[in-house]
Amino acid sequence: MNSAAVEQLPAWGAIAALAVLVLVALAGAATDGLLTARAEGRRGGGFAPVAETARLLRQRPRTTVAADTLLRKVGVVGLPVAASLKVAVLPFGAWVVSDLAVGLVWFNTMDVLVWALVWLAGWGPNSVQSLVGGYRFLALAVAYELPLMFALTAPAIAAGSLRMADIVAAQEGLWFVVWMPVAFLVFCAAVLAFSLQRPFTAPLSPDIAGGVLAELSGVDRLLLLAGRYALLAAGAGFGVALFLGGGAGPALPGWAWFLLKTLLLLGALLAIRRRVPALRPEQLMAPAWLVGLPVVLLQLLVVSVAAVAGKG
Repeated sequence: MNSAAVEQLPAWGAIAALAVLVLVALAGAATDGLLTARAEGRRGGGFAPVAETARLLRQRPRTTVAADTLLRKVGVVGLPVAASLKVAVLPFGAWVVSDLAVGLVWFNTMDVLVWALVWLAGWGPNSVQSLVGGYRFLALAVAYELPLMFALTAPAIAAGSLRMADIVAAQEGLWFVVWMPVAFLVFCAAVLAFSLQRPFTAPLSPDIAGGVLAELSGVDRLLLLAGRYALLAAGAGFGVALFLGGGAGPALPGWAWFLLKTLLLLGALLAIRRRVPALRPEQLMAPAWLVGLPVVLLQLLVVSVAAVAGKG
């Protein structure tokens, strides 16, 4: 297929894209706080992230015996960095920071990087609870990653390209979500999982005293929590590009449609997060291997047959 044209942004564009990610993540955190407050009958929940940020910035860092401070900081700082690197290949309408020919692979690479970062955040404090949380995430991430890889493969096969702009352009007549609903749902579940949102919060669960978060305080805790929302926001943006037509839409410019769709999908993910209880590791593994993987493989088979038939 012909390669879709996008305009590569200069350095200021990269800064603007990063600022957009931060704003979307903050909007998500504020929305989550507001929804939680309403569910609990409290007021002012939308300002909860601001109050929590101020509290953590004032909090004195907590240390443990023989902690590996460098590895801990690499883990907690790396999560928002990984989210920012994901956004680099996202087409904001007709604009993109880095127009990689393998942009879809880049997204998956950043997800694999998240494996290491969460594990380092758990390993660094030299604490039993945080270490168990880190290893628990590694074990669960294998079950998340395989269904996600096949869910990402479906749009790439339909578009005949790994370039994000080409995948968006291939949805000009019909958004991929219409005939790839299973891949879309698996993708959304994986976004929640890799951003450590419910029901995929086993690495942070109370049965291990908060797991990866157990020994984190102050700025370190703030960065890890911010990274979770940044990863969720970046995942919502990729969901829009892969399945919801990117910046396609009437009247408004492409970048405006892209942001609007991203905010709507982010809101939907946050609403799901609130309504689904946290699950134990064994409750996550079995559905991922026995349900998620087979159904997404079937979806991939349907997409492959349709792609071959379309070329015939």
